[in-house]
Parts: sequence; C-alpha cells; structure tokens
Amino acid sequence: MYRPETAGALYRFTHTYLAFIIVAIGMMAGWLYLGLMVADMVQRMDMGQMGPGMALFNEMNMFAGLAPEVRAQLAALCLPLAGESFGMPDLISFSFYDFTMVFIMWLMMVLAMMLPTAYPMLYSYHSRRSDWAVIWVVLGYICVWGVFSFIASALQLALHALGGLNPMMAPALSFFAASVIIVAGFYQFTSFKQACLYRCRVPVIAKAVDASCKSMKSPGKASFEFGLEQGVYCLGCCWVLMCLMFAVGVMNIFWIAILGLVMALEKSYGTRQLSYAIGVLLLIWGGGYLYFATDELPVLQHFIDRLMGT
Repeated sequence: MYRPETAGALYRFTHTYLAFIIVAIGMMAGWLYLGLMVADMVQRMDMGQMGPGMALFNEMNMFAGLAPEVRAQLAALCLPLAGESFGMPDLISFSFYDFTMVFIMWLMMVLAMMLPTAYPMLYSYHSRRSDWAVIWVVLGYICVWGVFSFIASALQLALHALGGLNPMMAPALSFFAASVIIVAGFYQFTSFKQACLYRCRVPVIAKAVDASCKSMKSPGKASFEFGLEQGVYCLGCCWVLMCLMFAVGVMNIFWIAILGLVMALEKSYGTRQLSYAIGVLLLIWGGGYLYFATDELPVLQHFIDRLMGT
C-alpha cells in the first residue's frame, strides 16, 4: 500500500545522502565489473602473469602447486582463451571491439579508484547547494577521466603492439616498468603536481555554488563546468599515479586498491610531506627495479628497434 510519508522519507534520505549514494554506486559498479573480469579468468589463466600479487589467485585454479616451467607451458596453451573471458579484449589481434573493451575497463578503474577520492569535494558542494546539481558535477568530473581513459586505452594497445605489455596486460620489460615508476616518483616533487593537489584538497566550493545559483537559465551548466574544472585538477594531480598500472599490471586488482587508497589519502588528509614521501618511495622502488633490469638490455634494444621501425 502506497504511503506518502514513506515516499517522502525515502526522498529526503536520497536527497540528503545523494553525494554518498552516487559515489557508492559508481565505486561498486567499477569493482563489480573488474571483479567479474578476474573471476572469469581465474579458472583458466595463470594469474601470476597479470602482475605482482595476482599469483595468489592461482590457489583457486589448476595452476596451484605446479612448477614454474609447467605453469609457463600451460599458460601459453591457455592464452588464446583469455579473449573469451568477461570484458577481456583480444590483445593479440586488435579491433574496434577490443579497443572498446579496453576503454570500458579503464573507465571502470576510474570509477573504482578516482570517484571515491572526489567524495569530500562532492559532499561539500552538495551541503552548500542541497538539490540535484551535484549530479552535474559528477558528470563533468567523469567526463575528464573519460578522456584520460580513452588516451590510456590507445596507449595500452600501442604498447601491446610494440611488445611493451604482454597479452595479460603486465609489463613485458622490467626496464619499462622501472621507468614508469621513476617518472611517477619525480612527478611527486613538481610544482604542477602540488598546485593541482592543493586545488583537489581545497576546491573553491563557495564560488562554484554561487555561480551555479546565479545562472538561472542553465544552473546545471555551471555545476557541470565546476565538475570539469575539478576533474582537470584531479587529473593533473593523479594521472601519473594512475599510469603506474602500466608498471604493475593494468588489471592487477591488488594495486588498483592500493593506489586508490594512496590517492584518497593524499587528496583528503595528506600534506606536502606525504606527497614527497610517496615520491621518495617510488624513486627507491624504481631505482631498485632498474638495477635488477640490467640483464634485459638486449631485449630492450629489440623493443627500441621495433619502436623506431628498424
């Protein structure tokens, strides 16, 4: 039986916690999609090839307890089946469909990793303007990261074509992975990174809300533009940390969770010193990685030759 007071209470609850509900739904959608991808692959693939930590999933499949050489042979036989997994593109022969699958995968990673980091900003905006305008802010924010997802997808397919990533989306060269980590470490110390990080921590909420309220003809446009602006600041702050996925395995869900937590802490509670500490750790990690990658120099030369077309 329909009760107006129940419907009214539900409306008030949804309206009050709208920012939290949007972030929760987006984050759950991202993790659900990524989880389904992993769950569909875990029964037939050597998950250790997807990056550090992912070998733990081999305890759930036929690769458990096998010798490394046997596991490598079996993985080579099963590799053609990877493209049959949920959401998994065919990374051997590319098509527009495969690019679309890679783009959706990156977009789901954005929802899982980046949307939660925007919650403080969304909550502040919604608390000052308690209507549905925060939805437009979220759309603007996601649009910016959608552009990043498109570029990352194109870069990933290019790296696959050049041999920089293996068909399981992990780096084929330790030298390449180490270089990405070192670049990310240095980026933590740049003034551009710190400026963008400051705007992520201290968004100009009052000015944005005032502009949205004064724009009587299209208040949603002003909110959308604020979402775009905050998305650009967030992108400037975090794009290199997101690119670390190329170094640890694009579909490495352990590192998706770790990096998402690091970015959330850096944006919400951190100081400049925290950013620098992250940079130091990345440089130490990348330097050690690079030191042990010296035995790959002949392979690296082959990669450079392919890149130069010689």
